[in-house]
Amino acid sequence: MGSLNRRRFVSKSLAASAGIVAGAPAYIKGYARNKPNETVQVAVAGIRSRGGFYYGGTGHTANFTKINNSRVAVICDVDENLFPQAIADIEKLGGTKPRTVIDYRDLLEDKEIDAIAISTPDYWHALQMIWACQAGKDVYLEKPISYTVEEGRKMVEAARKYDRIVQVGTQYRSSQLVQKAIKAIHDGIIGDVYMGRGVVFGHRPNIGRLADGPVPEGVNWELYRGPAPMIPFNENHFHYNWHWYWDTSTSEFGNNGVHVMDELRWGMKIKEHPRKMSCCGGFYVWDSDQDIPNLQVGTFEFGDGRILEIEVRSLFTNYEEGSTTGCFFYGSEGWMHLTGDGYEVYLGKDNEPGPKVTRKDLEPTEFEKASIEYHFVNFLEGMRSRNWQELNADIEQGHMSTSMMLLGNIAYRTGRKLVFDGASEKFINDKEANGYLTRDYREPWVLPNKI
Repeated sequence: MGSLNRRRFVSKSLAASAGIVAGAPAYIKGYARNKPNETVQVAVAGIRSRGGFYYGGTGHTANFTKINNSRVAVICDVDENLFPQAIADIEKLGGTKPRTVIDYRDLLEDKEIDAIAISTPDYWHALQMIWACQAGKDVYLEKPISYTVEEGRKMVEAARKYDRIVQVGTQYRSSQLVQKAIKAIHDGIIGDVYMGRGVVFGHRPNIGRLADGPVPEGVNWELYRGPAPMIPFNENHFHYNWHWYWDTSTSEFGNNGVHVMDELRWGMKIKEHPRKMSCCGGFYVWDSDQDIPNLQVGTFEFGDGRILEIEVRSLFTNYEEGSTTGCFFYGSEGWMHLTGDGYEVYLGKDNEPGPKVTRKDLEPTEFEKASIEYHFVNFLEGMRSRNWQELNADIEQGHMSTSMMLLGNIAYRTGRKLVFDGASEKFINDKEANGYLTRDYREPWVLPNKI
């Protein structure tokens, strides 16, 4: 089936997606499977964590298997050892056995693939997303979208030039709870919002120090490193541990901070880059190879004077789950605390309790009943309409939220307050800071000069 015809089918095959679990859950094996030529063929790249089954079936392969009219046709990873479990998880959910691919570039040549879901390490995102757009594939892309600000801008250009649907994995934008909270803010429940604060606590164990060793059987280390500098194989740079080194990581700012800052931007209707930014922190407690901080505190000032702050800490903390984390909105009439489980409002100088809403207060959607994340459905609906503006988290939004975290990292690494020109996406009269806006790429994994 040609790609154009395949696009047309979606308008029919997803038209009834809101009733996806009518009669029986969509994830029951063999339930309501359409013919292959009526199904969106998805390739998932990066299957170990979020890209796979993930926390009870919330990852990419799980969602695209459970949703009617989509199928995980191919899984791609440089670690072949991951394939058997990933295939078993897909088949357990009622999916058919996917093909396996090691080299991402092979997906680009596959004309049967309609969309690619990317859950590879951050430093791979830009190349893979741009290549997919150039190959005529739509993309579901995990956050943070990019490793540098320059990459992010080129990713937006690629999506627009090649008319691709690109959804970013900031899935809180598709949460009915978060949508309700944001609407309340936009309706003025706490007045004019002048400040937002995001707090992310997530304990990370000490990775220690490990010697270099042989590349494990079934692992393509060359492809794993890709555009990053080549180094000898080391377990402390493999799988999830790539998060802890500047040559591959966007720090916990990019990893998890992007979620809360995206919600804050959304709630405060901020559609521009910050004008000034500063960041402090460091690496505390552990003795290890890690070179990114495990504590960062950043402040961002916008052209109209509004402020966003963020604290990300990966160490022990003495809080009750959810009580001091999440998003805090401060307005002229009161303030709101928002987490993934609920929100509460306090009004006036005496902090009079206002509305308080939890997940339990909301009627579960049909998707929630079927353990399906609507964010993935919204992506497929965007493929149907061919209108990127219907996406809850288009690539432009992802670029703005990711860039803020990358700018905070640059302020941390330079050790000073920076001034940024949002129009040119360059720092003002600061050669050192501007040097962090791009990176040196290892041949042949080079970001194209022109999209």
